[in-house]
Amino acid sequence: MRKIKAYQSKLNGSNMLEELNCGAKFEIEDIKKVHNYIRHITIVPERRYQEIIGFGGSFTETSSYNFSLMSDKVKEKIIEAYFDKEKGNAYNFCRTCIHSSDFGIERYTYVEDGDVELNTFSIDRDRKWVVPYIKAARERAGDDLHLFASPWSPPAWMKDNNNIIDGGRLLDEYYDTWAKYFVKYFEHYKKEGIEFFGLTVQNEPWAIQTWESCIYTAEEEGLFVHKNLKPALRAAGFDDVRIMIWDQNRERVYERARDTFNVPGAKDDIWGVAYHWYSGDHFEALSMTHEAFPDKPLILSEFCLGGTRGETAKGPHSSWHGAEIYANELIHNFNHYMAAATDWNMIVDGVGGPFHDRPAGCKAQIVVNPEEDTVSFEPTYYATAHFSRYIKRGAVRIGCSTLSEQVIAAAFENPCGEIVLVVLNRLSREEELDMRLDGYVTRVVLPAHSLTTYLIAPKGE
Repeated sequence: MRKIKAYQSKLNGSNMLEELNCGAKFEIEDIKKVHNYIRHITIVPERRYQEIIGFGGSFTETSSYNFSLMSDKVKEKIIEAYFDKEKGNAYNFCRTCIHSSDFGIERYTYVEDGDVELNTFSIDRDRKWVVPYIKAARERAGDDLHLFASPWSPPAWMKDNNNIIDGGRLLDEYYDTWAKYFVKYFEHYKKEGIEFFGLTVQNEPWAIQTWESCIYTAEEEGLFVHKNLKPALRAAGFDDVRIMIWDQNRERVYERARDTFNVPGAKDDIWGVAYHWYSGDHFEALSMTHEAFPDKPLILSEFCLGGTRGETAKGPHSSWHGAEIYANELIHNFNHYMAAATDWNMIVDGVGGPFHDRPAGCKAQIVVNPEEDTVSFEPTYYATAHFSRYIKRGAVRIGCSTLSEQVIAAAFENPCGEIVLVVLNRLSREEELDMRLDGYVTRVVLPAHSLTTYLIAPKGE
């Protein structure tokens, strides 16, 4: 029955994503053995849940600028690491920023102050660093690379606080202008040969930040989508650009979705719900949202280590503990109906930037030293690889159960029928378990503090 491949990373391991000499094979479950040994991971393919859209990171100005500083040899290494479907992490669902975010070199917009007609709109600044990085990624990933765009704030003159930072609200008289700003963004990028899968209405619309930010209530977000944004996209031929709301932390995701969808007409215009991971677990909030709105995909649109989530923000490098945070998050998010996961900065330098208006830097899966033209791959890179390299677009999450909260797993069936099982052992001891599938079992060994991906061949192979 079914051949098995396995790839493993572990604390203090000499190799990450090491292919195991997997002599394991499935045998018919023996009731005598079961009574003597009842530590199991159970896979139930008939229980089918959400379809998986993909994995990715964000083409921030920080990442793009860092990419531009490296030699052609290192650039190729980075592109292969993130976007190659065979040798890399097969990224296919990535985010861009509509003008400046907190991780840019400075604040900027695409128009001159007061230009209501948007006649001065230009993405020339993006053409310096962001556009070349996207094009290099597209050349490797091909049409599989789906992009979605997010704004951090409208231009200051469109807001009631006349400032691109410190929250503030979009003034009523500029709702149409701001909607057309999105359209201009897509039009100008289309001229570069870059098209978009979707957008989020506003990054973190319930956070007054010392960097680019703007506040929307749930009702305001719904009204803007239905009365301004969707009509503007439709009129310009971008009706297929999918709109996502919220784009902030999990703890409020259900209430925000509920209240925004209650705005007449908004629910039909909104494709999905985006969220971040920075406010604690709240995984049940995802399940509540899915149960209430099962036709709206749940997208983890931003996540990283540092600050309020995991390791300190000081310094760009992460540890094995960071890799366990990533794996734990991805497993629980998938098991609560997440359909896609998009990391934050793809590339940072030795201080976690460059950046502006931030109290500290950011960790990323790849850290570069432009002066020495070197690149390092963080443990979080390999943690992500355990998922993104093997779970294909169109895969479906399937049933899976484990024996404890310290040994957790998520299971998927790829379009070809292959089963992917990702298992995290957070214990400081080795665990020996039986993997159960369709009435068959096989013994597996999980080292202390390890992450293992099992690939189970389709039936008959």
